[in-house]
Amino acid sequence: MTKSAVQGFVFLVIATGFVVACGPEPRATVDGRAATTGSAALSEGDQIAARVDDTVILRTDVWREAQAQFGEAAGLPPELSVEDFDAIVEQLIDQRLLALEARRRDLHRTPDARRQLALAEERILGNVLVETTLEDAVTEETIQRIYAEQIRLIPRGIEVRARHIMVASREEADAVKARLDAGEDFAQLAVAISQDNATRLEGGDMGYFSRQGILPAFGAVAFATDEGAISEPFQSEFGWHVLTVVDRRQQPPPSLETLRANIVRYYTFDQLETLIVDLRSAATVERFALEDAGAFGEAEAGDPSDVEAGSPPD
Repeated sequence: MTKSAVQGFVFLVIATGFVVACGPEPRATVDGRAATTGSAALSEGDQIAARVDDTVILRTDVWREAQAQFGEAAGLPPELSVEDFDAIVEQLIDQRLLALEARRRDLHRTPDARRQLALAEERILGNVLVETTLEDAVTEETIQRIYAEQIRLIPRGIEVRARHIMVASREEADAVKARLDAGEDFAQLAVAISQDNATRLEGGDMGYFSRQGILPAFGAVAFATDEGAISEPFQSEFGWHVLTVVDRRQQPPPSLETLRANIVRYYTFDQLETLIVDLRSAATVERFALEDAGAFGEAEAGDPSDVEAGSPPD
């Protein structure tokens, strides 16, 4: 399989949230009565969302269907409104009624149905394998390790913390500079006269910023001013300013929570790609060209169980 083909498969699995429709055999009711379609164990702590004849639809079935419909790739139950939950339950009831009627008519025993059920079983088993693999691989310890590796690689520039005073004219800015040179407190003067309402009550404190994260006029002056020094008056599109540099530091790395979603997405993709490549390397796979009608003709003539990996339950 080429790398692009592997990526396409992995994207499909991620995009579908590792979920498929309910299995071919609906669950029996909890009280033990035999369902006409067989039975399956009720998961511990699971709750029933609906009963259809002698079968049940569980809340986990609803969550999985919601994931399939809403594209929740993270594998977590999506947040559902009461209306969405009820709508999905109604859909699953209709689906269950159709499946039960098909079994009453023995349609699940037809060659075409057996092929489709076998394919559905393969999808379900494949998704269970993927879920199990990712549960074992994508752990908090793994996320922490990748985060530590990533922040070592992220280039971190310099940030400046500055205070400024904004006035309307060059003359006012010159007067501000003279008062500061005479020893007046920068923060107190900013509170008293600065026209920047966003920073005035904080003593003109602009917080930390990078050269790229601030207006070019501020960046040019701030990064050319020594820590503790007061700049010459300069103009921006908002007015005239005088600033002082309070501190310089290396940019802190992004937090784990900021990078968590990207880390999980990256590592999920990596693990799925590795799994598929390893499985293909260990298997014997023979491909037939689309034009090779003979190969398809032989398959159509044989038993469905010979074509698929396994047969669905009767």
